[in-house]
Amino acid sequence: MKNGKPTWWSRPSSSTPPTTPAAPGEPAEDTDFTLAAPTPVAVATEPEAAPAAAAAPEAAHEGLPAPEAPGATVVPAPASEPEVPAASVIPGPAPEVPAAPVVPAPASAPEPEVTAPVPVVPQAPGASASAPVPEPTVQPAPEAAPAPVPAQTAPAEQPVPQPLHAPDPYRTPPYGEPGPWAPAPPVQRPVPPVPPAHAAQAAPQPPTASLTPAYDPWGMPPQAPAEGKAPRKPRRGLALVGALAFALVTGVIGGGVGAYVERHGGITTIELPQADPEAIGRAPESVAGIAARALPGVVTIHVSGGGSSGTGTGFVLDTSGHILTNNHVVDAAASSGEISVTFSNGESARAKLIGRDTGYDLAVIQVSGVSGLEPLRLGNSENVRVGDPVVAIGAPFDLSNTVTSGIISAKERPITAGGEKGDGSDISYVDALQTDAPINPGNSGGPLLDSQARVIGINSAIRAAGNGSGGESGGQSGSIGLGFAIPINQGKRVAEELINTGKATHPVIGVSLDMQYGGDGARVGVKGKGGASSVTPGGPADKAGIRPGDVITKVDGQRVHSGEELIVKIRAHRPGDRLKLTLTRDGKEQTKTLTLGTSTGG
Repeated sequence: MKNGKPTWWSRPSSSTPPTTPAAPGEPAEDTDFTLAAPTPVAVATEPEAAPAAAAAPEAAHEGLPAPEAPGATVVPAPASEPEVPAASVIPGPAPEVPAAPVVPAPASAPEPEVTAPVPVVPQAPGASASAPVPEPTVQPAPEAAPAPVPAQTAPAEQPVPQPLHAPDPYRTPPYGEPGPWAPAPPVQRPVPPVPPAHAAQAAPQPPTASLTPAYDPWGMPPQAPAEGKAPRKPRRGLALVGALAFALVTGVIGGGVGAYVERHGGITTIELPQADPEAIGRAPESVAGIAARALPGVVTIHVSGGGSSGTGTGFVLDTSGHILTNNHVVDAAASSGEISVTFSNGESARAKLIGRDTGYDLAVIQVSGVSGLEPLRLGNSENVRVGDPVVAIGAPFDLSNTVTSGIISAKERPITAGGEKGDGSDISYVDALQTDAPINPGNSGGPLLDSQARVIGINSAIRAAGNGSGGESGGQSGSIGLGFAIPINQGKRVAEELINTGKATHPVIGVSLDMQYGGDGARVGVKGKGGASSVTPGGPADKAGIRPGDVITKVDGQRVHSGEELIVKIRAHRPGDRLKLTLTRDGKEQTKTLTLGTSTGG
């Protein structure tokens, strides 16, 4: 043993299994020993060699007591040889007498206490096998332990087999198969130092905590602490505090970054996804397509004069600069005042009044010196059906080029507008087209277009939530989806008359109506204005046989409920048109046919 480190082939174990004697010619199998109390080793000798051993006391060490009994003896090492650990094998020349295997005591019996274990040393070459060997003092084992059984003695001159490999103190044979000498135990226990031969009488020392710790073949060798320093304890508490501090700091930083990103949209430049550029053209029948074609022909009208001003809309009729609009839009400039026109491209021009008619609420103005005018195409209001899509263009509240859309919600809706003067001279009677396209103050005079961008009406009035029907001058609160437009068929006829003559003609039947009648239908008055007859002599009604007091209930089969509705239905026609009137006289219904006359409006 070197430096107190055991070799792997002499590892101790908690119990000593019996050892089978080695056969001749084979190496003796090593035996594990219990370090706390090693078992005495006995060497068997031949009976005839005992007297020779007693006669040669010089071969034994001096100072050792004589053996207590003949028989198995322990051969001490010579004083000149170095100390050999217990149960170790010294390589070199083969001894003549190998160590005899030892049969340990049963596991249940306590092991005897050895005062001084003595190694077994083979005889040197040439030594006599019969030399007496003194035996060290051995305390007797308890009574329960059986006496050691001497093993058979090998021939004196037979050499001891050597190990197959040089001894390696750090090698462990593979588990699952035996090593050359003995299987490695699972745990290495401390090995006490072996005292020298001359200290055999000394008392054995118990193992202390300073001995070599248990050997673990799979573990790392223990690291001895530095001299003068205590072993460092694991700093688990400090590591936990550091981890908590790191988590707190990262949480605060992460929260700050998240708040910044939420408020400012990130720390880098943001580029949002966007559709690629497309063609600006739209389908001709779409609202965008209709607006694109119609906007160049729509104008915004500003009027001032007579202490008032107003804003409205109009549209170009021809390349001569004639523009159609509502009468109530230009009424402030009828006697004196200024009219200016702004086109959709932003250009402006002065305009003059060509003619106007209060009964139809239509007027024509004209601009001069303007080139590139784009007149709007005129449609036919007789072809319009309820539900057709429509687009309205105007300048509501002076917001020029405003486009709204809707449908035709009703046809031949009799309405009256105006009447602010009180004498009835400014009242207009319109057999209107009703639409839900938003129309607001400033839309008056603008075009109502069909799906082919053709004008089918002139936006003129709205029904407001607070003050009933009226034009732009009534200060309405805004559109509620009830807008009214003059049919273009009527507007075309009136515009042509205003351009050509400056006056518009009205169709008449030649009667005075009782506007106070509360029954169903329109009643012809008993007397006319100034006591004259309510039926104009020689007029259309007189020729058709209509009498004062007759109640007209239908016009061309369409029901009328009041005098205003009868006027609207008649003005929806041209002078000279033939009408069929249904009336009630003395409780009997009659039908009369007449040809409309003409009168000049103001």
